[in-house]
Amino acid sequence: MTVPPGLTVHPELRPYLAKLPPFSDPYEDIEATRERFRGLLALRPADRTGVSSERYDITRPDGSALTVEVYRPERAEAEVNEKNEQGEEGEQGKEGEKAREAGTAGEAEEAGESREAEDDLLPAVLHFHGGGYAIGRSLPGQDRSAIALCRELPAIVVTVEYRLAPEHRYPAGVEDCYLALEWTAKQANALGIDADRIAVTGNSAGGGLSAAVALMARDRGGPALVYQSMCVPDVDDRAAEQPIPAMPEDEGADSKDGAETGAGAETGAGTSPNPWLNSLRTVRLAWQHYLPEGTTVPDAYASPARATDLSGLPPAYVMVCDLDPLRDTGLAYARRLMDAGVPVTVHNVPGAWHGFELQAPDTRLARETKAHWKGQLRSALYPERAEGAVVA
Repeated sequence: MTVPPGLTVHPELRPYLAKLPPFSDPYEDIEATRERFRGLLALRPADRTGVSSERYDITRPDGSALTVEVYRPERAEAEVNEKNEQGEEGEQGKEGEKAREAGTAGEAEEAGESREAEDDLLPAVLHFHGGGYAIGRSLPGQDRSAIALCRELPAIVVTVEYRLAPEHRYPAGVEDCYLALEWTAKQANALGIDADRIAVTGNSAGGGLSAAVALMARDRGGPALVYQSMCVPDVDDRAAEQPIPAMPEDEGADSKDGAETGAGAETGAGTSPNPWLNSLRTVRLAWQHYLPEGTTVPDAYASPARATDLSGLPPAYVMVCDLDPLRDTGLAYARRLMDAGVPVTVHNVPGAWHGFELQAPDTRLARETKAHWKGQLRSALYPERAEGAVVA
């Protein structure tokens, strides 16, 4: 299988094609790969203006600690701290007052107070980072996606430092993500979260983990999710079965305009890396190192597209890119969700490859893609605003 025929690189991205690095196996020395990634992150610290964060350790069943970081708008943090202080100081007085109340009037008053408190709560988004289940973890307090969502939605965003492959193969990572969801729901009031508005999101491997956690929450009777947002999601191990054509490492786009990316492109000097082909190589390696050795048919929590029943899942957002080997499996998963009665929004980015927004962050295409993703999340978490916008 080659790059889908008739597709070309988006005009805005053509200048970036020649700048793509040649393919290298990130798993050959995974610690060195992670160290290089951390080094790149350190070169450009995130802008945390208006956002604060705090790290928490959650105890796993085996006694080890799972670290999550909770990002919140600074105004929301101040309000939660104030409420917690007021709650501690006035706890005995409130209990005495409730004891004097009786009957329907008292219950209605309590319900009114609860609704008033909920009005000040924020929705929550659990963000699962990408990186082939093996890298991609942000530096502490530096998750750019979490900061953007926290500031722009606004929302309280929980990032999860799940265990990484190949040291920790499936199901370690996804179980960590589900444990973080359970913890977030249980701690909702203390964190200032509206437990009825919790969503999951992620990119690539993080998109696959989002889909898996949604399945787990449904099957285990866990916390209800209001939305699952999946960007270029890796939801099907069979994407790795696409054959890699025999060709030189540097075969790719024609150097004249960067428009040709198929297997028929000229090879040799003057050519650029083929982002579709290199992504496919990485996808194959990711699944080889994520699944337990000897796995032939993974279960649905490893590869969500293997699930036989997708009914009863929360509304979904699926974003794919034209020049991405994960495009067709992502679209197929979206279609199956639709067929199961799940509301789905699908967004295809024309002429873009997997991870293009990292290499070309200042392009209009990258900005619009991120804006669409955040806008759909905002509409799901603030439905009253979305309804108002439609009416207007």
